[in-house]
Amino acid sequence: MLRLLHTADVHLGARHTDLGDGAAALRERRFAAFRSAIDLAIAEKVDLFLVAGDLFDSNVQPRRSVDRVAAELRRLVEAKIRSVLIPGTHDVYDRASIYRAHDLPALAGSTPDDDWVTLLTPDRADVHLPTLDAVVYGRVFATKRAPQSPLEGSPAATDERATWKIGMIHGAIAIPGVVDRDEVLITTEEIAASGLDYLALGHWHSSQQGRAGSTTYAYSGAPEPVAIDQDKAGVVLLVTLDGTAAGKTVAVEARRVGRTRFEALELDLAALGSQPALVERLRTMADPDLVLDVRLIGVRRDEVDVSTDEVEVQLRDAFFRLRVRDRSVPPLTEGALPSADTVAGAFIRELEGQIAELEAADRVDEAGELRDALRLGRLLLAGHEVTL
Repeated sequence: MLRLLHTADVHLGARHTDLGDGAAALRERRFAAFRSAIDLAIAEKVDLFLVAGDLFDSNVQPRRSVDRVAAELRRLVEAKIRSVLIPGTHDVYDRASIYRAHDLPALAGSTPDDDWVTLLTPDRADVHLPTLDAVVYGRVFATKRAPQSPLEGSPAATDERATWKIGMIHGAIAIPGVVDRDEVLITTEEIAASGLDYLALGHWHSSQQGRAGSTTYAYSGAPEPVAIDQDKAGVVLLVTLDGTAAGKTVAVEARRVGRTRFEALELDLAALGSQPALVERLRTMADPDLVLDVRLIGVRRDEVDVSTDEVEVQLRDAFFRLRVRDRSVPPLTEGALPSADTVAGAFIRELEGQIAELEAADRVDEAGELRDALRLGRLLLAGHEVTL
């Protein structure tokens, strides 16, 4: 039996400029998730720890960040757990690679004479781990865009050095019309022909797994979510490879290590009716680990006035981060219009004509601005006090 922990896409040092003051806190959460993965590997007494690319968000990182990572990998060395890492597309192994600038295995306490921490590079495409009766393959390139599939000519099928054949790739599985222009592409046909028992993948941030031929493959996903559409992020994978009289089996179990959750929410402002009602609705979802992206939609009444900035300030302490965008629109004028000879009639007809032209041309933002001008004009003409 061989047990391993598979992670990828940690993106340490990511700037997250869209999160404002929350960016530094999320960077710390990313490191905490990586540390939690190390904790889990030690607690589960795994044999092997795999990082399938993009450990760092870029090749430009302060030395202290590299030292922090090395200290965590050293914990694995001290626990007698081997690690294998490959560069990704963010920390690509080019001339400016962070892995060229810093000898991460050496900083973690590994030496050229042992196999405790191994970085696979264009010059080293695999590592034989006799103690584990395993070979780990990870063909990487010195450019972000791969000149060929990393699985082309896979040696695993004919390699007799060990029982277990484990692959590592940072790239996308080709899906015609969806994923066909990525920097690194492989196919399920190549996976099936690879001769691997398990293929540890990185690059897609949501955890998922499958099987092609006799090869089990999986994306671990990002251990701390990166964007709101990554609903299966925040985990690492515990993988158990077992050999029985009936043959080899591979079991994959997702285990949560990340804290931050991202969620997108659409709310019909017409149904809520007011800003206080919106605030109370959102307050029911309060969660210090939630990044909530709210989109207000629907056709709202003229008297409904919402300041998204005020809502975000009121609920600032209720979420890790809250963003509210107003995409609702005021209605067009209902009922009989005033005479075209009146100021109100001329105003409404002119704006509604322009709105119709803009919406027909799919110029939604401009049409929305005119709808709001129409709303304010109707209120003013009806004698209401309007605050801009």
